[in-house]
Amino acid sequence: MNRKNFVKTMIAGAAVGSLSTLHKITSNLKNSEKLMPALFVGHGSPMNGILNNEFSQKWSTLAYKIPKPSAVLVVSAHWYTKGTKVTAMDFPATIHDFGGFPRELFEVQYKAPGNPELAKETSALIKSTSVELDHEWGLDHGAWVIVKHMYPNADIPVLQLSIDYTKPPTYHYQLAQELYELRKKGVLIIGSGNMVHNLRMVAWDKINDNYGYDWALELNQKFKSLIESKDHESLIHYKNLGQAANLAIPSPDHYLPLLYTLGLQDKKDEISFFNDKAVAGSLTMTSVELNAL
Repeated sequence: MNRKNFVKTMIAGAAVGSLSTLHKITSNLKNSEKLMPALFVGHGSPMNGILNNEFSQKWSTLAYKIPKPSAVLVVSAHWYTKGTKVTAMDFPATIHDFGGFPRELFEVQYKAPGNPELAKETSALIKSTSVELDHEWGLDHGAWVIVKHMYPNADIPVLQLSIDYTKPPTYHYQLAQELYELRKKGVLIIGSGNMVHNLRMVAWDKINDNYGYDWALELNQKFKSLIESKDHESLIHYKNLGQAANLAIPSPDHYLPLLYTLGLQDKKDEISFFNDKAVAGSLTMTSVELNAL
C-alpha cells in the first residue's frame, strides 16, 4: 500500500453547454432549510472502491438516508500539501494513488464534475490562511472510493481540500470551523481517513478479517467515548493519550480528517457511528455522522 508517483488521467470531452448548465445550478449556493450532515469516513483499502462489502454497502445506504447535497467537499488523508489548497477545475481527474492492486481498480474513472465557483467561495470563507485554487490535483482514492458508492451517477460536484502538513492539529480543527457555513448551503463535507491506521503493523494473515489488536480496539473505543462526550481538546491533543495512540497514529495524515469533521460540529448535532470495525489488526473503519436534529 505504499504510495507511488501519482497517476493522473485527465477527463476530456465535456460540452460547453453542459458546463454552463452545471454552473447555473451549483454556483451561488443558497442556504438550505436544514443543516447538512458532516461525516468522518474510514476509507480503508482502495479495494473498497470496487468491492460490494459491508463497508461500501453502508456508504451506499447512507446516501439515501441523508439529504442530497448540492456538492461534496472531501478532506482526504491522501492530499497532504505545504499550504492549503482546494480543487477548482471543471472536471477533476480520477487519481490512482496506490500500487500493487488489480487492474480493475486502476480502470475506475469517477467522472463527477467540480465546481470552480464553490472553490472560490470556500477559499473566501477561510480567513486564517490563504487557500490556493488548485487545477492540478483531482480526486484521490480517499475521495472517490467513498463517493463512487454514495453517488454512482457522478452527478454531484466533488471538490477536495488539502491538509497542510506543516501545521499542528489545533490549526486544522480551527480551520474546519471556518467551513461551517458550507453546511448551511447543502454541502456535504467528508473527512476521509482512519482513526487507527498503522500499515507497518498490519496482520497480513488477517488482511480480510474484522480483527484488531488489543491496543487498536482499546484506543478506538477511547476515541468514540471522547467524541460522544464532545471532548475535542483531548482528541486534538491525541499524543497525550498514551502508547496506544503512538501505535495507532504513527503519522497524523489519516487522523487529521477526523478533526475537520469535529470542527464542523453544531451543538444540535446528534452523533452516531457506523462501520465500527477493526480490520487487519492495526486499522479501524469506524466512521462518524454528525446530523442536526
